Amino acid sequence: MYSVLTIGTATRDVFVTSDAFQVLKDPAHLKSIGFPTGEAQCVALGSKVPVDRLEYAVGGGAANAAVTFSRLGFRTSALFRVGDDGPGDMVVAGLKREKVRPIVVRDPKETTGYGIILRGGGGGERTILSYRGAANGLKEKEISFSKLRAHAVYIVPGSISFGVIERLVMTLAKQGTFLAMNPSQHYADMGINKLKPILRKLQVVVMNREEASALTGVPYDDERGIFRKFDEVVPGIAVMTEGPSGALVSDGQFLYRSGVFKEKELVDRTGAGDAFGSGFVAGLLEKNDVHYALRIASANATSVVEHVGAHAGALTKDSFGRGKRWKYLDLDVEPL
Repeated sequence: MYSVLTIGTATRDVFVTSDAFQVLKDPAHLKSIGFPTGEAQCVALGSKVPVDRLEYAVGGGAANAAVTFSRLGFRTSALFRVGDDGPGDMVVAGLKREKVRPIVVRDPKETTGYGIILRGGGGGERTILSYRGAANGLKEKEISFSKLRAHAVYIVPGSISFGVIERLVMTLAKQGTFLAMNPSQHYADMGINKLKPILRKLQVVVMNREEASALTGVPYDDERGIFRKFDEVVPGIAVMTEGPSGALVSDGQFLYRSGVFKEKELVDRTGAGDAFGSGFVAGLLEKNDVHYALRIASANATSVVEHVGAHAGALTKDSFGRGKRWKYLDLDVEPL
């Protein structure tokens, strides 16, 4: 099987579950006071909040994607940055248990990034308190560029500097590496002109609709306009996810519109995007078939949201291949 390298962030995550976290829905009022979704997760100010359960895990885009590739049978390594501390040790150990080879940069001053995920109110929704710590501080001088070797590379950059990611992409492209990227909101906000040098080297770009709209500057509702803009600069495949509504894929000739696999129980949405993106690339590497890739991506994302943690539910090759529930996925194909 091909070798895959993931590049990006890795964090220590703690999931805090409490029925005391109440969801408040008052769109007009909440939006007017700075809550863009019109919903809020609330506790009484000054109260002592009882916690029902604490669960610890490894998170971060590079880590989540690496677990998917490893479980699907790829020889996988991950390049990321953590602190020289206990949580960093736990991140490394957690990935090794998943048969991922860590390529670790240790920061002697900054601590490992942390995610505190507040779960309550039902429906799998959560609020994430994100401490980036060492995760986004990757520097060019910390990377042995000449030693980075893989058939395919999947980049989840978080807020790692543009200069570092650009050099990584250019170096790997010269080696003929298959390159895929899931740009963060931080990168989407840079705009398509800034990202053109990177996008032109990619075989796959994966973004959700909000990020894709921000990156291209095309209105959210103009899906064909978004893809036309992508097709101008991305030589490969552009994927736009829409959460529970499915996903859209353009290969420059056809537009693929897929549904989703229904979850048995929606437990936790954390990591769904990473599961979908890495699952799609894994499927494409295996069979070079968009429908097959979408089937693995959707199945992997659905399985992940059925568990607490950003990759606890990631599918193995065996569980995907033998699972009857993953055999059929609604798909429409139309010319662009």
